[in-house]
Amino acid sequence: MPHLVILYSGNLDKPAQEGGTDMGALCRSLADTMLAQRDEDGMLVFPPGGTRVLAYPAAHWAISDGGAAGLAVGKGGDYAFVYMNLRMARGRSAWVHEQAGRALEACVKAHFAEQFERRPIGVTLQIDEGAEVFDAKNSSLHPLFHRD
Repeated sequence: MPHLVILYSGNLDKPAQEGGTDMGALCRSLADTMLAQRDEDGMLVFPPGGTRVLAYPAAHWAISDGGAAGLAVGKGGDYAFVYMNLRMARGRSAWVHEQAGRALEACVKAHFAEQFERRPIGVTLQIDEGAEVFDAKNSSLHPLFHRD
């Protein structure tokens, strides 16, 4: 943990000139943003070996009114959505939650700035902190970041 899972309408996989975006670049930017987060004591908020950003396009989707309102105002009817959920383990302060959320929000707003200007798109970011009922972690990634 932490894991940031992104679900998005498949029309965002089109080439940029057709209204799409580079989701791989967004994932990298979000991961870098997560890895830059520090707590009140200046310590890393998220462990590098556990930080994951995963994006999945929806094969099928229906958004809002199907495009009528967007067409009526000249923004087009090809609506898009992005839903992001960051799941992290318990124990971080409300300040850390807010700072991480604002940083991720700024990252995603910058990535989709052009989309916000020219088309109807909805972007949601939620952060959950969990009380897991079972939590097993097996990783050969963490040792890469704990060298003495």
